[in-house]
Formats: sequence, structure tokens, C-alpha cells
Amino acid sequence: MEFTQLLVRKHKRWQQTIAWVAVSLVIISGIYLMVGELFINPFETLSSLEQQLIHQLRLPRLLSAVAIGASLAVSGAVLQVLLGNVLAEPGVLGISGGASVMMVLLLFFLPAYATPIGFMVSAVFGAMVFTLLLVVMTRALRLTTTRLLLVGVALGILSGAVVTWAFYFSDDLSLRILTYWLMGSIGGASWYQHVLTLVMIPVIIWLCCQGALLDKMMMGETHAKQLGIDVESVRWKLILGISILVGGAVALGGVISFVGLVVPHLLRLALGSENRYLLPISALSGAVLVVFADLIARTALDAAELPLGVVTTTIGAPIFIWMLVKNHDAH
Repeated sequence: MEFTQLLVRKHKRWQQTIAWVAVSLVIISGIYLMVGELFINPFETLSSLEQQLIHQLRLPRLLSAVAIGASLAVSGAVLQVLLGNVLAEPGVLGISGGASVMMVLLLFFLPAYATPIGFMVSAVFGAMVFTLLLVVMTRALRLTTTRLLLVGVALGILSGAVVTWAFYFSDDLSLRILTYWLMGSIGGASWYQHVLTLVMIPVIIWLCCQGALLDKMMMGETHAKQLGIDVESVRWKLILGISILVGGAVALGGVISFVGLVVPHLLRLALGSENRYLLPISALSGAVLVVFADLIARTALDAAELPLGVVTTTIGAPIFIWMLVKNHDAH
């Protein structure tokens, strides 16, 4: 009886958290649309300029922030289960690196196609190529999950080397574009970029529905197989979904760090590891974090705009250090 009551209380706490985070996202989104160089009062009749400002600039940028935050946080939550490592995040498998490398190659070798749409296609393609490379290597060499993680780290290092070479050989204009993009920014968000968001949203929803499956996989690959789960098939479906989300996020906003690492890890420490609740809460919390970070990025300075990636790193790094210290003390 006590166990049943404890279970009910736990589920109620998860549900309350989902509700609170959803309300927080609505509130921060409303503030986001109001605040800027020109403050917009929602209780007054909007002028033509204010309507255009919301529709053409702030709303597509807000949707980009929500899509990026949800994608990175869900991807991080799934990877932490998939790899059995609480420090796993989209960059660990080299997927972010793959997207980055392909965008850099496009910028240098096909500059005529270095448009927002061109960058989106190349980022998703780069993420897919690195994912396919991981799949082929794992099947051919029969890599364990731990070795898969190491291969991902190696691919990330390789992609970093390619980007460093790009810095070395770039001219001034390309260097400025590359630097600004690597810092992470959604300042150029527009409606036609959200063709990619239409692809990302179903993948986010699908991953959020895999919680029960991931709960079984957390018990270990052997137990999961005994429960009738085709671990290999599930693993590659999940990695494919993650590659689409991370490629899309990199295409929309460049390299934005710590969201996929800090959000799900912090939620696990605070609430537990039930993935059927953790995944949707991670998606909502990631969206809240990136919207809040971009609000700071575009309003902190009067004459300039801070890079979004720098803001998320500034917020995320101290939190992550605190989590590591707390986790260490607990043991």
C-alpha cells in the first residue's frame, strides 16, 4: 500500500513538473515577443511596425530557439541512456561535428550555395554521414556501446581539426562568417528556414514517445534482449533520429553547447530517471533554456548582440560544475 502511494506521489510530481515547465515556456515566450529594442505592449493596439517586428523577426526567431532547445535536450537525454553515460550529449558521438564540417566545406568549396537553405541541407547531410559512418564501423567491427562512445569522441576531434584548418586558410570575410556561426546565433532566423522545423517536430515527438523502451534499455542490453527488444535496430533508429535533430539544430543556430548535457542530467538529479516523463520535460526545459538564453543574447547590450552559444555555455558550465560536485559528494 505504501509503495503504491509512493508511486502515485512520484507520478503526480512528474506531471506537476511538466505542467510548470510548460507554463514557464509560455510565459518566457510571451516576454520574448514583447522585449527588445522596441518594447511591445500586448494590451495596446499594435502598430503596423510592431506587427511586422513580431511576425518577421521575433516570432521566427522564437520558434527557432524552441526547436533548437527541444532538439538538443531530447537528443542528450536519449544519448545518456543509449550510451549508459551521464556525460553523453549530441557532440559526443561526433554528430554535431559532422554537421559543422559539412557546413564549413560548403562555405569554402561551394560558396555560391552558402545560403541559409544550403547550410541547412549540408548540416543535416553532414550529421547523416557521420551517423552512417558510426553504423558501418560498429557493424563491421562489432563495437560495444563503450567503444561506440570512443569512436564518437574521435570523430568529434577529427571534425574539430577540419574546422581549425578552415580557420587557418580562410580569408577575412569567411573567417568572420565562420566565427560568428561557431559561436551560435539565431539572429538570421526567417520563416522559410522553418521548413526544417517541420521535419524536426515529428522526430522530437517520436523520441519523446520512446520513454518506456528506454527505461527497459537502462537495465542493460542483455536484459533488454531478454524482454524481446531488438537492441541493434532500436539503437540505430534512435541515432538516426538524433542525427536529424542535431543536424537541424546546427543548421538553424550553429554550435550551441551544454543544452543537451546539462538539461537532462539536471532533471535526472532532481526528479529521477523515468524516461517516459523525463523526455518530454527535457524537451520543454531545453526550449525554456534556449529562449531565455537568446533573450539575454539580444537584450543584454544596447549596441550589439551576444552570440547565443556563448550565453548557453556561460549559463551551463557553472551549473554542470555544481552538478559534478554534488554528484561526487553524494557518493
